Amino acid sequence: MSLRDWFLTRRDRMLGSTAFHQSVLRFPVSRWIARRRARELFDITAGFVYSQVLAACVELDLFERLAEGPVSTAKLASDCAIPRLGLERLLEAAVELRLLQRWGADEWRLGDLGAASRGSPGIAAMVRHHGMLYRDLLQPLSLLTDRSNSDLSQYWAYAAEPGRSEAANAQRYSELMAESQSFVADDVLAHCSLAGRRELLDIGGGSGVFAAEALKRFPELRARVFDLPDVAVLADERFSREGFGARGGATGGDMFSDALPGGADVISLVRILHDHDDELVVRLLRAIRQAISPDGLLLIAEPMAETPAAPGVGAYFHLYLWAMGSGRPRTLAQIRQMLEAAGFADVRERGSYQPLLVRVLTARPAAR
Repeated sequence: MSLRDWFLTRRDRMLGSTAFHQSVLRFPVSRWIARRRARELFDITAGFVYSQVLAACVELDLFERLAEGPVSTAKLASDCAIPRLGLERLLEAAVELRLLQRWGADEWRLGDLGAASRGSPGIAAMVRHHGMLYRDLLQPLSLLTDRSNSDLSQYWAYAAEPGRSEAANAQRYSELMAESQSFVADDVLAHCSLAGRRELLDIGGGSGVFAAEALKRFPELRARVFDLPDVAVLADERFSREGFGARGGATGGDMFSDALPGGADVISLVRILHDHDDELVVRLLRAIRQAISPDGLLLIAEPMAETPAAPGVGAYFHLYLWAMGSGRPRTLAQIRQMLEAAGFADVRERGSYQPLLVRVLTARPAAR
């Protein structure tokens, strides 16, 4: 047994001892550590309850109802068609989570987190979407044993069956992704300027939210979205609607089996890699290496495992992507290794305002 193994084994035995916990609570110096760990364990235990308080607030549209100022309990109960006693219990819980504030004797207003949620347009859509994940996680061991019929795998059918695209579902997929994509486009482009670049190819770019934002910021840039045919139509519609003319366009195809359009000197993968298993990711990166211009830049924006500024994000994506049927969160080191195996070099992290949502990387084609 190594010294490190011996130390960790001793630590685990000590932390698992009831007598040890009782002793540290008696000393002021160590008491704050014990209390912090107890609070962290409580938050893990209570996390599902917290999420359901938020879900109920969104379902009842409470943040919008309170947007203009305080509202009485009676009016909220009437507007929400919820019995007053039940609604009061939800309102009090929301106050504990800083989603709402009590105001005066019998009124309520937005808390700081409730107000912040209104400034992030996609939060309500994502909260509603997560109802499927919560249903899948009701029996976690069953999900880990067999995920073939999970709600999320049915919703994100393209992930379990690469290349599958259905016109009836393309709009649904794209609307949700567009809502959440708006969170990250500003962050990515703030940390990776495309000034001086000729053409962007946004692979898996959905309805064109990221590409359209790039076109707005960099007037000399052209952009093309490459996505499943039913989705590419939506990107073309966005470019036309926003008046980009010939600067913006979309090509339909399967990123894993069809040839990628060539000639772009910047190719972006915005929250794409973590949706897919390792074999497909390596295949895609090798195809990008063939398609990108010799002076090109590969831009990757991903939520990642082992992100110090966002502890827990890896745990979330491990279970979400398992339920979805494909992919996993990867560490920076794992992505770097895949990039180098696919023929890229000079892998750099560019920073992020919100590493919980994405970390931004760039890489360049390695010399052949």
